Amino acid sequence: MTAIRDFLRTFLLWELLLGLKLTGRNLFRRKVTIQYPEEKAPQSPRFRGLHALRRYPNGEERCIACKLCEAVCPALAITIESEEREDGQRRTTRYDIDLFKCIYCGFCEESCPVDSIVETRIHEYHMENRGENIMTKDRLLAVGDQYEKQLAADRAADARYR
Repeated sequence: MTAIRDFLRTFLLWELLLGLKLTGRNLFRRKVTIQYPEEKAPQSPRFRGLHALRRYPNGEERCIACKLCEAVCPALAITIESEEREDGQRRTTRYDIDLFKCIYCGFCEESCPVDSIVETRIHEYHMENRGENIMTKDRLLAVGDQYEKQLAADRAADARYR
């Protein structure tokens, strides 16, 4: 009996008919697709995207070269070199993040005692030339300067949830 049933299912293309039934059922439902460049999907304020280095309101960079972010990075994507300034404070001379190695886990952001390194909500970036995947200190500070209002607002919203 099962052999006859299997033959009829094969001969009548039963799986194809089940697929067409499913397609017909969903054909006139409301579409959930968004037109990406024009429409944006909602994004959480805790989204982790492109990195940035922040500054204090007086313009001084926040990073004190403690190298905790470099130590905690599971992908070894962060490279920091530092030196002591004339006033005795330690600051970075080199702060590089390799975006190809980075897994965007947020450990660097969590380990920073002065809230210097942050991950922004920027997810629309690309590299066209070799070496653009390395975010240098100057590029990180430029991103931080450009998006400081959004970063401060996200940090304030994040503090409310803690």
